[in-house]
Amino acid sequence: MSSNFVFINDAFFQASQSAILVKDLSVQRGYGIFDFFKTVNNRPIFLDDHLDRFYYSAAQMHLQVSQSRAQLKEILKELMKLNNMPDSGIRITLTGGYSADGYNLAEQPNLIITQNSFSIHQHAIDKGIKLVTYNYQRQLSHIKTLDYLTAIWLQPLIKENAAEDVLYHNNGALRECPRANFFLVTANNEVLTAGDGILKGITRKNILSLPQTEIPIIEKEITLDELAGAKEAFITSTTKNIMPVTTIDGKSIGNGKLGPLTSKLQELLKIKAS
Repeated sequence: MSSNFVFINDAFFQASQSAILVKDLSVQRGYGIFDFFKTVNNRPIFLDDHLDRFYYSAAQMHLQVSQSRAQLKEILKELMKLNNMPDSGIRITLTGGYSADGYNLAEQPNLIITQNSFSIHQHAIDKGIKLVTYNYQRQLSHIKTLDYLTAIWLQPLIKENAAEDVLYHNNGALRECPRANFFLVTANNEVLTAGDGILKGITRKNILSLPQTEIPIIEKEITLDELAGAKEAFITSTTKNIMPVTTIDGKSIGNGKLGPLTSKLQELLKIKAS
């Protein structure tokens, strides 16, 4: 039986004893938002950026967060103390709450915070990832919602194509992976990433804020056709940091290995997060 503690609404519970009712809109209609950050040696990474996005997502989804930012930080601090997991992933979920009719928003959302052991293995990241493309535009893409229906539905397609994840495009305009942002390195050593129709990730945000004198990074529309001339490609997320993309639709990107610009950005991000 798990000894982990979780937080629900206004109290801490052992994970094995925690629950919400089935009438919650997250169960009935998949309505809610979340954010996820990691801790390294008991230190939350980019916490304020994640909280910015959490409160933004909540507001965009018409969900009222009862706790202030300061109160939420105290809850997170106490949860980390109770669980004693130096390297972990913490997920903050805000559901649609207990709706009277299973459709309309409840007056009060349910806040759920969980923590699980988690560590990043750099050798696995450097090995890279294989992607397959799929024409799909996520709804409310600027909000970190609970909606991963298409991503999960596509898992058989991913396996059939000997890939490990999917890269969405909207009629040829590259977008993102279900849980990561996508970057492409051109023949001129420019790093490109989509600026619209995506969830703007926290790792992505911190890469974009790096000094442009180091490596030029540009937000612009990228097309499927541009993949053929890419020297490198990579994805970014809280769990993957910066991971090289080795193949897309069965075709190698560059030499199919970790490239020099991707490696350089990995080092710069590591310094920024330290």
